[in-house]
Amino acid sequence: MLDFAIFAVTFVIILVGAVLYLYPSSRTASGIPGLNPTDEKDGNLQDIVSKGSLHEFLMNLHQEFGSVASFWFGGRPVVSLGCVEQLKQHINPNHTTDSFETMLKSLLGYQSGMGGGASETVLRKKVYETAVNNTMKNNFPFVVKLVEELVRKWKSLPEAQHIPLCAHQLGLAMKTVTQLALGERFKDDSVVISFHKNHDAIWSEIGKGFLDGSLEKSSSRKRHYEKALSEMEALLLSVVKERKPQKKRMAFVDALLESRLTERQIMEDCMVFTLAGCVITANLCIWALHFLSTSEEVQEKLYKELEEVLGSDPVSLDKIPQLRYCQQVLNETVRTAKLTPVAARLQEVEGKVDQHVIPKETLVIYALGVVLQDSSTWSTPYRFDPDRFEEESVKKSFCLLGFSGNQTCPELRFAYMVATVLLSTLVRELKLHKLKGQVMEVKSELVCTPKEENWITVSKRS
Repeated sequence: MLDFAIFAVTFVIILVGAVLYLYPSSRTASGIPGLNPTDEKDGNLQDIVSKGSLHEFLMNLHQEFGSVASFWFGGRPVVSLGCVEQLKQHINPNHTTDSFETMLKSLLGYQSGMGGGASETVLRKKVYETAVNNTMKNNFPFVVKLVEELVRKWKSLPEAQHIPLCAHQLGLAMKTVTQLALGERFKDDSVVISFHKNHDAIWSEIGKGFLDGSLEKSSSRKRHYEKALSEMEALLLSVVKERKPQKKRMAFVDALLESRLTERQIMEDCMVFTLAGCVITANLCIWALHFLSTSEEVQEKLYKELEEVLGSDPVSLDKIPQLRYCQQVLNETVRTAKLTPVAARLQEVEGKVDQHVIPKETLVIYALGVVLQDSSTWSTPYRFDPDRFEEESVKKSFCLLGFSGNQTCPELRFAYMVATVLLSTLVRELKLHKLKGQVMEVKSELVCTPKEENWITVSKRS
C-alpha cells in the first residue's frame, strides 16, 4: 500500500501503476547516476519526506548528480530530467493525455474512459479542451464583472489597510471557476463556501497525505477525505442532472453534456476542472500580484501598455493578444514561482538522453522546478524579470516545458485568462505595495502555494 501511496502523489497515472506491478524490477537504474534506495521496500521515500517535498528532493538530487539523475520509488528506478537540453532529447511520443489530468483522475480513483484505447483517449481530451475553450469564450464578460467587483472593493479601502492577498484571490478563483464550470447555482455564497470546504479537504490530501502515506495511517483523516469526496461527487452529479433539460448552454458542464460522455464521466471531468482550476487560477493571481507589488518599474511598464492598448475600455478577448507585456509578466510569474514544479511521462519506447539509455516503461520525471531556475537556461534565474521573454530562445524553452503553446494544460490557459483580466483591470486603477519585512515562503507541492497569508496595501492612481 505504501508503494501505491508514493506513486499516488506523484501523478499515479493508471498506466504507470499497471507497469509497476506487471513488469519485473531492475536493481540498476540503467547506469544513470543517482541515489541507491535507502530502504529495500520504500526506496528513497524517506529521503523525499525529509526534504519536505518532492521538488526540494529533486533540487538536491540534480545538484549532486547532474541534469540526468535517478532515484527509487519503492523497488522501482525512476529517471529525473533537470535541464532544458535533456528534455529536448527525451523520446516520448505519449502526447495523447495530459499528465496533470490523468494524475488527478488516478488519485481520485476515476477509471471511466481511461481504458478505451488511444482513439477514445484523444476524443475525451478533445471534448475536455473544447469545453474549457468554449466556457472561456462564452463567459468572458462575467469574468470581467467579478474582477471589477473585487477592484471596487479594494478601491474603497483606506490606503493603509492590509489586504489578505491569498484569501481574496482564492475567493475570486472559487467564484469564477464554480460559476463558469457549474452554472448559476454557485451565485449563492453558501453553496460556494460548502464547495470550498470540501475542495480544501480533498486537495490537501492529494497534495500531501498520499506522499508520506499518512492518509492511510490516520483513520480519522481518511474518513474526512472520503466524506468530502463523496459530498463533492454528489453535488457535481446533481448539477449534471439539473443542467440536462436547459436549452441555454454556457457553463463547462453544459459543453460536456453535448458530448457522448456518460453522467459519471461528466462528473469526473467537472471534478478535475474545478479542483485544478481553482488552485492554479488562485495561485497564478496570488503570485502575479505579489511580484508586481515588489517592482514599481514592472507595474509602470504594464500600466503604460494597458493604457495604450485598452485606454479606458475594459479588456476584451480580441485585445488580449495585443497585451504582450502582460503575457510576459504572467510567464515570468509561472517561471519565478515554479507554479507547477513537477510533471511526469511514461517512457513508451526505449529512449536516450545524452549517453544514458532510458528503457521502455520507465517513469520519467520532468523536474520543472529545477529547470525553471537553471542558470544555463535563464540568466539571473531567481530575479523576477518579465523582459527576459522578449528573447525568442526564452519563449521556445518555456513552450517546450508545456507552459505556453499547444501543450499548455486547459486549466493553466483558464488561469491565464482570469489573471489577464485581473491585471488589466487592477493595475489601471491601483498601485500595489508590498509590506516591509514580509517574506513569501513556499509550499512546493503539486502546485506551489504560499505557506502563509501574504499581505499587501494599495493606493489609487492619480
